Amino acid sequence: MLREGFYFLYKLAQSSVFGGFILCLLLAFWLLGIQSGLRADLLFGCVLVVQILLVVFQFESKKEAKVIGLFHLVGTAMEVFKTSAAIGSWSYAHIGFFAIGNVPLFTGFMYASVGSFIARCWRILQFKFENYPPFWQTVVLSVLIYANFFTHHYLPDIRSVLFLLAGVVYGRTFIHFKVYQKQWRIPLLLACGLAAAVIFFAENVGTFSRYWVYPNQVDGWHMVPLGKFGSWFLLLILSFVLVTLVHRDKLYLRTDCEKS
Repeated sequence: MLREGFYFLYKLAQSSVFGGFILCLLLAFWLLGIQSGLRADLLFGCVLVVQILLVVFQFESKKEAKVIGLFHLVGTAMEVFKTSAAIGSWSYAHIGFFAIGNVPLFTGFMYASVGSFIARCWRILQFKFENYPPFWQTVVLSVLIYANFFTHHYLPDIRSVLFLLAGVVYGRTFIHFKVYQKQWRIPLLLACGLAAAVIFFAENVGTFSRYWVYPNQVDGWHMVPLGKFGSWFLLLILSFVLVTLVHRDKLYLRTDCEKS
């Protein structure tokens, strides 16, 4: 059991290398006291170089690179909308030269790191799925989730309905994975919740170091509102579905327990 736990942590670290690197950069530049747009541009340059190196040296596969590119598009589009003057859901202290609107381009890599983590976990832990729902249901759910991030500013927020739908669609789904010698399984929704908790912690690090702030943090740091955990949970489901777009052929492989 101890060996399984060690290998599990090791493989999680392997899977989160890109996201971990970004988090370390956020802390390092904050501790060094680097301010102004230079900080955002340095972040963009560093993560871009590392991303290229990960692909060139095949730490990330071509499929994973496609996922990362897709996350850039999805994440940056939402960032541009959310940080616009008309919406103002959050804001960046320093934007820099490499930016679109009010969004420094390094933010796209933060979303991409989520996709990278899921895709690398899938490969390194050899994911298989039990009771995976019909693909069209997951796509419809993810479209509704993404749309609600925009439409709730103008229409009623259907977040509660989306939580319910996520339970209906994925309530019976388990992820089977191999750590060392033993096969393990975890409910997919629980896995998304745990990952959302980690991202929620990372977001508190980002706001504490004043890379971006929510309206209630302008005059001083406060913990990110707990409601954002729910947003990240839904975003994790969307993220997982985006990864399945390049792994669709592996979604319905039979698990060992189903074979028996």
